[in-house]
Amino acid sequence: MKRLLTVLAAGVPLAAAVYLPTASAAGEGSAAAPLNCSAVSVKAPPGTKVESVTATRQAGGTVNGTGVLGGQVLDVPAYCEVTVTLTHPGAGDHAKVRTWLPETHWNGRFQAFGGAAFAAGDNNPGLATAVKEGYAAATTDAGVGDAIDSDWALNSKGEVNTGLLKNFAERSQHETAIVGKALVDAVYGRAATYSYFNGCSTGGRQGYMEAQRHPDDYDGILANAPAINWDEFEVATLWPQVVMNEEKTRPTDCEFNLFTEAAIQACDPLDGARDGLVSDAARCDYDPRRLIGTKVLCEGEEETVTAADAAVVRKIWDGPRGGSGEKLWYGVPVGADLPHGLAGPRPFSVPDDWTAKWVEKQPGLDTAKLTYRQFAQAFKKSQAEYDEIIGTDDPDLSAFRESGGKLLTYHGQSDQFIPTQGTVDYRERVERTMGGPRRVDDFYRLYLAPGTSHCGLKGQSGDLTALTKWVEQGKAPATLTADLTDSTGRTLTRDLCRYPLVSRYSGHGDPTAADSFRCVTAHRR
Repeated sequence: MKRLLTVLAAGVPLAAAVYLPTASAAGEGSAAAPLNCSAVSVKAPPGTKVESVTATRQAGGTVNGTGVLGGQVLDVPAYCEVTVTLTHPGAGDHAKVRTWLPETHWNGRFQAFGGAAFAAGDNNPGLATAVKEGYAAATTDAGVGDAIDSDWALNSKGEVNTGLLKNFAERSQHETAIVGKALVDAVYGRAATYSYFNGCSTGGRQGYMEAQRHPDDYDGILANAPAINWDEFEVATLWPQVVMNEEKTRPTDCEFNLFTEAAIQACDPLDGARDGLVSDAARCDYDPRRLIGTKVLCEGEEETVTAADAAVVRKIWDGPRGGSGEKLWYGVPVGADLPHGLAGPRPFSVPDDWTAKWVEKQPGLDTAKLTYRQFAQAFKKSQAEYDEIIGTDDPDLSAFRESGGKLLTYHGQSDQFIPTQGTVDYRERVERTMGGPRRVDDFYRLYLAPGTSHCGLKGQSGDLTALTKWVEQGKAPATLTADLTDSTGRTLTRDLCRYPLVSRYSGHGDPTAADSFRCVTAHRR
């Protein structure tokens, strides 16, 4: 597949004129004369053609996020926004690469951003934050739409739009690295000293894709809650709907919450302290049948947990299985929010659209009514057709290691959209491929965050700072300090352990304090 992608990317480089700032580069933390947008040429990445280029000075101030994700960043300094529109001849696509270049106080670094759900890139807050911190920053829309926009999936003939899918899966991110870094070089008069990629969810998958397929693009990759194993987990996340459809039972939201709270209560002490957090969710083997007959007051009415309710929850936690009982993928993590995650009244739109449009090519398909047999067929079909395109699960990271790159990931253990164990499975396959955990820790570290939902740390872990220290100073992070939310809603500070170590209470000290815990190997629990 790598060879095929190289062939597809081959082509005659083209150039286009663009009005851009030109000035000497500022040293890290130093000021420079304001940049003035003036002409510079942009060389098209191999296999592309530059359709248009625009450059506009932005005054900064308040920057608002676009689309359904929204967001807002205040006090952004002035910057020059350059938009380069690329097309792949014959594909009919129009992929925009946006690069924001701070007028003053450039820190000498470049940072590219990934997307979320079906959005290939950042919707402004990431770029704005980066500029505020002194980075030159870039992102791409890959020629597709907003986070929940899947209208681009099929063409007018009802066939998969392979050009846009290739953009979304891989090639537009690589082209962003080429274009963004070239603009930095042209504008500031020197190349960025260090280049980073930053993404969560879809952005996390894109970061792993960069490490696997384009190992020289970035010095450091921050890839959190990564949507790797896309072809598998996207279909697998319809499993709760399939179970409820086949078992003809849907527990109420109150009952779902009761099961989650009971599991957390039962597994909380496994780390040596009752602190409202399950430090090793994979070890939690709470049996939901223990709640059969329990009564719960829900909106003024008393409900009683039935055996059928417990059976549904047990299957959801266990995960998808095929017709002969074989395990297909991982289930929703114990502790994840079921009513507002994957077990709501309707399927989450991303796996719903992926299965209906890309896998089955039937936009009107009601995936909530899939049978066990139909689900298993769709799961295997997705694997067969899309693993090489968007699976992003190649465990051979030897080229990335040899390039000197560093890969850092956190994944919430209560992720309601992407099963944490899929990331753990990938990490373990990398270890088996590349010589064990110690050798892998030299360039790739994974941290599991207790009680944390999908992309739930929101930058509170200092992960980017930890990555830059690792890349630039050689200081590998033993732990990541993070603010976690316990089962009561209280915020606790914890040091996240690098996988496969787990957090355990030391036996003395305040159980709400981070220094009362230590990282230990699994066999010592």
